[in-house]
Formats: sequence, C-alpha cells, structure tokens
Amino acid sequence: MDKNTQAILTEISSVTRDIEENYPELQKYLDETRSTLPEGSNASAELKEEDLKNYLDQLKEMVKKYKEKH
Repeated sequence: MDKNTQAILTEISSVTRDIEENYPELQKYLDETRSTLPEGSNASAELKEEDLKNYLDQLKEMVKKYKEKH
C-alpha cells in the first residue's frame, strides 16, 4: 500500500471517529458501499485510491451538510 492510500485511509478513520463521537445520529450512514471495499479474493484484494477518495469526500460532505442544518 502506498503512502497516499495510507494517508487517505487514515483520514477516513479520523472522519469516521469524529462522526461516531460528535454526530452519533449519522452513524447509520457509515455503511461502506461495495465500491469502497477491495475487489477480488482476499488474497488479491486491492483498494482503489479513487474509490477511497470518493468515500472520504462523501463522509466529509455528509458532516458538512449536517452541520449546516444544525
């Protein structure tokens, strides 16, 4: 796993933790879609950086919209 992918995963974890601690009502939306899960068998599974970026953007947008409403 390259450094950029690792950085994205770290940020996803951080945003997810923020949601869990500060916006528990949003937790029901944290289900990862199939597009963010590795493709292939477990042995050859590969995380696509673009999919991870999209998921991160979705998380950030969800928090942003929630903050705007509350």
